[in-house]
Amino acid sequence: MANQIEHFPPEIAALPDFEGAFDAYRLTADGCEVLFATYPAGTSIVTHTHSTNNVGVITKGALLLTIGGQTTRHGVGEWYHVPAGVEHAARFDTDSAEIEFWFNT
Repeated sequence: MANQIEHFPPEIAALPDFEGAFDAYRLTADGCEVLFATYPAGTSIVTHTHSTNNVGVITKGALLLTIGGQTTRHGVGEWYHVPAGVEHAARFDTDSAEIEFWFNT
């Protein structure tokens, strides 16, 4: 991955690449996908929705998550939740990483 920040152990880095708008390694499980994602400082993800119920935990840096016009900051060790179908946007002001679970609904 071109912009992948080295953060995860080699076993995670050996997983298949996620094909999407950000750099991540992808692990599939029954009923969900698990993404090990990294974001260089300054990354912004525009407003969008998912058909999946998403929860994640920040492992480096911080996530600024905007839902319904409200922006919350999630730092290392903090979990967040984005329900299926809810419009949201994300921003990472520093080099950041997370583990995100996309549960099928």
